[in-house]
Amino acid sequence: MYDTDKRKLLSAISHGAIFFSSILILISIAVPIFIFLTTEDPVVKSNAKEAINFHFNVWLYVVIIGLVTTVTFGLLGFLFGIWFIVHCGLTIWALFHVLGDSDQPFRYPFIFRVF
Repeated sequence: MYDTDKRKLLSAISHGAIFFSSILILISIAVPIFIFLTTEDPVVKSNAKEAINFHFNVWLYVVIIGLVTTVTFGLLGFLFGIWFIVHCGLTIWALFHVLGDSDQPFRYPFIFRVF
């Protein structure tokens, strides 16, 4: 069996690393990649992989929203605020899930899974 506390901690760190994406982009994705490569726990691996996919989706949507905002001369800039709220809400949901039910990996809804 795997250590439940360690599983919760590593899964929460994997998902929570996205909060640093606006400050330290490469470090924020490096955290779940490092956890994915170093752990043997299948649930932690699955959570780290999902967090990596979520990073890619967050960046993709920021680029799309940035382009739409540029094309509309800033008229749709409020989309950044909406996306920020959605992005933070999904991450908080993931954190509550992995801290509450450590045996099930969290899956973000409506994202593209590249990895």
